Amino acid sequence: MRLYGKEWTRRELEARVGRIEQIAGMRRFMGTEGKETGVEQIHVRTGAGLSYYVTPTKGLDISLAEFHGVPISWQSCNGDAHPRHYEPEGSGWLRTASGGLLMTCGLMQVGSSCEDQGERLGLHGRMHHTPASQVSAESSWHEDEMEMRIAGVVEETSIFGGHLRLTRQIRSQLGENSLLIQDEVRNAGFERCPHMMLYHFNFGFPLLSEETKIHFHSASVQVREQMTSMDGYRAWQAPDKDYQERVYYHQTSSKPLVQIENPNFPFHSGGANVRVSLQWSADTLPNLVQWKMPGAGTHVLGIEPANCYVEGRQAERERGSLVFLEPGETVNYEIRLTLA
Repeated sequence: MRLYGKEWTRRELEARVGRIEQIAGMRRFMGTEGKETGVEQIHVRTGAGLSYYVTPTKGLDISLAEFHGVPISWQSCNGDAHPRHYEPEGSGWLRTASGGLLMTCGLMQVGSSCEDQGERLGLHGRMHHTPASQVSAESSWHEDEMEMRIAGVVEETSIFGGHLRLTRQIRSQLGENSLLIQDEVRNAGFERCPHMMLYHFNFGFPLLSEETKIHFHSASVQVREQMTSMDGYRAWQAPDKDYQERVYYHQTSSKPLVQIENPNFPFHSGGANVRVSLQWSADTLPNLVQWKMPGAGTHVLGIEPANCYVEGRQAERERGSLVFLEPGETVNYEIRLTLA
């Protein structure tokens, strides 16, 4: 493997440390204070500069992410609030949404609260507030390469309702500044079930500064219906307490790619160019939602690959774009984040 600017074998590294966790690895711990009491997290360090916190208590989503000790993600004012505080009605999701690198929205509802065929649905669905089961975190060697892998299962169920089961794996390699998310969603029930999925990636200061540029490889861009301006979706700005959020819909290419570039990312030794790249498959995530919110406090860029838009399930059904899974049917998603 390549680490610290040179190639190493496994035995060469093991000879230089008491435990490999001196360089990289995973550590599990539990929150003990305030609304974070009882929230389990798994801290992953790749040894090359990338570290991130996976939260099994909140759907195996990813909280704080850092590059060489400097944050790249946005953290909400709620902290990593335990799902026991979740209010599923209306916009209650906003009271306990953690921010962080990733909040998964779904599995049966995404976007605005609504009523669909007599069922009241809250903002962005239940996935982000559903604890995972069968959670494992293990490091394994394959000759001279070490992989760190977190896996688990998250289910959304209801008697006389749907039963969707998500199996998630998050993988990183020692010496590499990337992570791979692999999800399988299966209709474990015996009736056709609506399935909405949106990966709500949240980037923040200091990755986002007035110098930051956002590169989209999109075929076209349009503003969400109630919005009015197309200005500035590729650029960032200083916090503005009066800024009103903007949402853009991108028509992606066959190989979607978004890159966020800061030419003066603040390392301890001074500024340097850093580029964060997000890639996924358009086969199952054909839509890209961009949430631009450079407000004061809520100073965040959302990059959100999805199989839907964000008006809610009723609107998707009326539009004829609502995705369904048949009994026993599965769908697979794969997203890779890389820093360079």
